[in-house]
Amino acid sequence: MRHEVTEADTAVAMGSGDVPVLATPRLIAWMEAATVRAAAPYAEAGRTTVGTALRIEHLRATRVGGRVDVCAEPPVRVARRLTFRVRAVDGSGTLVAAGEIDRAIVDRERFLAAAYDAEQPGETT
Repeated sequence: MRHEVTEADTAVAMGSGDVPVLATPRLIAWMEAATVRAAAPYAEAGRTTVGTALRIEHLRATRVGGRVDVCAEPPVRVARRLTFRVRAVDGSGTLVAAGEIDRAIVDRERFLAAAYDAEQPGETT
């Protein structure tokens, strides 16, 4: 997945720092999006994946107008929990970030029901 860094993607705009370069939270969102796409073949009908853990090192700044290519490698082992190796490389081919993102395969309806139940205050009778 290729992204061009805009003002909206900077640490200043996202509130994660005071420099006008690619914000780590935006970079992680791009990396997570790559894992969502890479995980799709492993989720059967009625199932989806949700992010559960991140281990990312943001190694190099990327300025506004710079290009970042993000990829997620398929997991080595397919189970209920999938671990993707992720990388981001800038337009010059320099590694910007690398790490791993875990996703769990879940039943979509049960997951949403549990999330909705957790948000509702308990009823007393």
